[in-house]
Amino acid sequence: MSDPKEPEILAPRPLGRTDLLAPALCLGTSGLGSIPRIYGYEVDNEQALRTLRAVFAGPIQFIDTGNSYGGGESERRIGTVLREIGGVPPGFLLSTKVDPDASGDFSGRRVYESVEESCARLGMDFLPLVYLHDPERIEFDYAIGPDGPVAALLAMREQGRIGYLGVAGGPVEMLRRYVQLGHFDAVITHNRYTLLDRSAEPLLRDCATAGVAALNAAPFGGGILVKGPDAAPRYAYRSAGDLIRERVQAMERVCSRAGVPLAAAALQFSLREPRISSTIVGLTRPERIAQVLELARTPVPEAVWTELEACTPSPQNWLG
Repeated sequence: MSDPKEPEILAPRPLGRTDLLAPALCLGTSGLGSIPRIYGYEVDNEQALRTLRAVFAGPIQFIDTGNSYGGGESERRIGTVLREIGGVPPGFLLSTKVDPDASGDFSGRRVYESVEESCARLGMDFLPLVYLHDPERIEFDYAIGPDGPVAALLAMREQGRIGYLGVAGGPVEMLRRYVQLGHFDAVITHNRYTLLDRSAEPLLRDCATAGVAALNAAPFGGGILVKGPDAAPRYAYRSAGDLIRERVQAMERVCSRAGVPLAAAALQFSLREPRISSTIVGLTRPERIAQVLELARTPVPEAVWTELEACTPSPQNWLG
């Protein structure tokens, strides 16, 4: 694995086997939907719009959102800025996700509604990349059945309403089952390929073999690999156990001795993995763009990677 360089991470490149082009960094916008139950804070409308204006004018030409983020607020805010600037800028990739409704319905019928809602909020007639979002909420056999969401996505692709299909979720073995169907061109895994967890390793192998783009979200584990366990004592949306906190503290010591921010190592751990097409980093403020790029270009000595590897929890402590 080689160290990432800023020109390379910003340069558009093929996204898996698709004809879409995307950089090695993607900005996640779930936080811009203002979801305090997950993130612990509100993001007001003006802050969100300032951030999105900076995103569309900035160097990272890839953002990801979802139908359900903030009850649609993330998409609505993105749509507001897109209307201000006259639509998605040339060369910029925007992806979104289909979600169940408030009752939990994740049928094929609901997927059609989800796409229509997203198009209306974003002001887009065509969605180039759409993910089936967190399908662990329904049974696999139902998901791939005639009335399920996968059939609806395939039909909308045939109708030319959406472009490429992705699947985004948690459990690795579930995501591998979806990849094996052959229908999906991209996969988002979260919190399962970080300095603390390598659960996604078999998924990355499957994706590389099939030409499926693997996108890695939450390289900071929700903040613990940026702020440390005292300030951010949670990993993957839940309280971090003693072992995880201890390992992060050990990683902080390794990075401190080398004069490297732990966050730089956490981000570059994902960026330097060649099987990962793009790394998704959340943002809620305009200055976050420059901060992410600074972390990406901070030199990390090779010896640090060896020491950090020794701090990684054993597989039985991974999310899986």
